[in-house]
Amino acid sequence: MTTPGLRQRSAHTDEEQGRVRAVAASARGACKVYGAGETAVAALDDVTLDLPAGRFTAIMGPSGSGKSTLMHCLAGLDTLTSGQVLIGGTDLASLSDKERTILRRDRLGFVFQAFNLLPTLTAEENITLPVDLAGHAPEHEWFGTVVDTLNLRDRLRHRPSELSGGQQQRVAVARALITRPDVVFADEPTGALDRKAGVELLRFLRSVVDDLGQTVVMVTHDPGAAAYADRVVFLVDGGIVEELTEPTRERVLEIMGRLGD
Repeated sequence: MTTPGLRQRSAHTDEEQGRVRAVAASARGACKVYGAGETAVAALDDVTLDLPAGRFTAIMGPSGSGKSTLMHCLAGLDTLTSGQVLIGGTDLASLSDKERTILRRDRLGFVFQAFNLLPTLTAEENITLPVDLAGHAPEHEWFGTVVDTLNLRDRLRHRPSELSGGQQQRVAVARALITRPDVVFADEPTGALDRKAGVELLRFLRSVVDDLGQTVVMVTHDPGAAAYADRVVFLVDGGIVEELTEPTRERVLEIMGRLGD
């Protein structure tokens, strides 16, 4: 994956903006332990992290560092052993299973390696599926903005089998955005794409932050992909060991080399 060249990030530092940026999601003393006794493994070890609204954060680390576990816990797909995860001001631990499901549907967006599109639905129907399931009509203006930002206007009536891999992934991104989520979580989103489609997707993720004001959190092993973010958080053995703002591919590679990936 190539590092973006003359791309301009829209977000300046909080100090330059002269205000404190709102926090879209956060972890407080987050611990996740699998197993018990001598076989216990701490996937997360006292992680505290704020994810600013309207920013693009990448999470990286060597294999087994806990990066996917952290994202899954932040997204309410897994639960902590101890500590807190908050979406805005909502503590996920205070919610019932049904309430967490509704929160994920209404306030979070997800983009994974597998596109998870329904093959019998058109691109438009796949995009509007979350609001359809909630019993709402999509906001016409927002739908148009998302579709046009992702260059999908002429593909809305096509089914997934009639779309390229890159187009299918853009439909998955549009579906993640359709509810105006507090946070979009992307787990290795370029892993199943060729280089060209991967770069295209990363540019679109960058654009939804810059142009639409969305918050994106991406787990990746790719230094070139991480260079599209405003900030990279590095994990080792379940703990945050370093952070990098205004990342470049070279700086990410340097840090990952020191961390032993």
